[in-house]
Amino acid sequence: MPFGFYIIMAAQFFSALADNALLIAAIAALREMHAPPEYEPLLKTFFTVSYVVLAAFVGAFADSMPKGRVMFISNGIKIFGCSLMFLGVHPLLAYAVVGLGAASYSPAKYGILTEYLPHRLLVVANGWIEGLTVGAIILGVVIGGLLIRPDIGQAILAFDLPLIDTPIDSVGEMALTIVAVLYLLAAIFNLYVPDTGVDHKPLKKNPFYLLHEFNHCLTLLWRDRLGQISLAVTTLFWGAGATLQFIVIKWAEVSLQLDLSKSSMLQGVVAIGVAIGAIVAARIITLRKSIRVIPLGIAMGLIVLVMNFVHQMWLAVPLLIVIGGLSGFFVVPMNALLQHRGHILMGAGHSIAVQNFNENLSILIMTGIYYLLIKLDVSIYIVVTLFGLFVSGLMYLIRERHLANQREQDDVIHLDDSAHH
Repeated sequence: MPFGFYIIMAAQFFSALADNALLIAAIAALREMHAPPEYEPLLKTFFTVSYVVLAAFVGAFADSMPKGRVMFISNGIKIFGCSLMFLGVHPLLAYAVVGLGAASYSPAKYGILTEYLPHRLLVVANGWIEGLTVGAIILGVVIGGLLIRPDIGQAILAFDLPLIDTPIDSVGEMALTIVAVLYLLAAIFNLYVPDTGVDHKPLKKNPFYLLHEFNHCLTLLWRDRLGQISLAVTTLFWGAGATLQFIVIKWAEVSLQLDLSKSSMLQGVVAIGVAIGAIVAARIITLRKSIRVIPLGIAMGLIVLVMNFVHQMWLAVPLLIVIGGLSGFFVVPMNALLQHRGHILMGAGHSIAVQNFNENLSILIMTGIYYLLIKLDVSIYIVVTLFGLFVSGLMYLIRERHLANQREQDDVIHLDDSAHH
């Protein structure tokens, strides 16, 4: 891999690391304010709103100037959101600003890969990005969990710089400061992202044109036989994954009697599973065989139901690794297939914007339903059961749809053959 690729990866890693540490710090801030527990899944909702609302524009914005500059600007927006939380703005609003930065960052980080690397290196590069992102999730959640632990927080607070009087007085403020430093590191790497020399399309001034173009790309992908299946799977996966983050925290508190800093570590355990599944899939599944992994999605939903019967840590950890492993194994090939179809049908920036729109809409809907269930005080065991059955049922329907698509295709081929005879 060329050297510039590692700079892009480093920038991506620190930015994702900070996003995930900030999520835990924000949950802690909500708890310090004694906000209602159903506000916690709303953090994800506020974060992802920008992805959905601005989907039609961020792709075009990312294609309008060098990707390194887009990433730098986006990181600046994230730092601004982080400092708003520090200054006492409500965590939900501050995290929404960070989401705005993340939404404009995403098409740039994926788009630069298709500009910078030859096609044959794309699956490997995607493996790198997925692997590092998962690593950043694990480490970010762990760092966030450690920073909010009173003993560790106090120890770092007690560390005073001579001659410098900082306005940092609480564990929460200290956690936010460290997160901001991680964003700064990412921004420094952004400055050194190589310019790929690709011609940039000037931004179209007319928002209706952009909306029309986005709508066209959206229909293209959903109508494509392979595109629709891979898009349906990744859309379900991201919605389920975001909801599972909160389910695991709540479940660990009820079932294993863990506090936030320990139960956030269990999120990291799921992510380790995802990483293992992703690595194995990248090794043994080719683009051509990618559709064959769908039954694993059905299995994953059913295995989630086992969470209801686990009350010991030594059983919880392997179970969460298996759940993560299955989801990683079936999502990586689907992601590669989706990018491949999207690239053929409409080009990288646009197809990633379409993918982000669907996946984040799914996160909004699924975390929204979870928010309602928690607000209605539904038992976490019922929530886990509904979640597992929902994932399995939907994956089953997607599989049926794919088989129907194949039958249609076979019929068309038979008709062609008989017409020739």
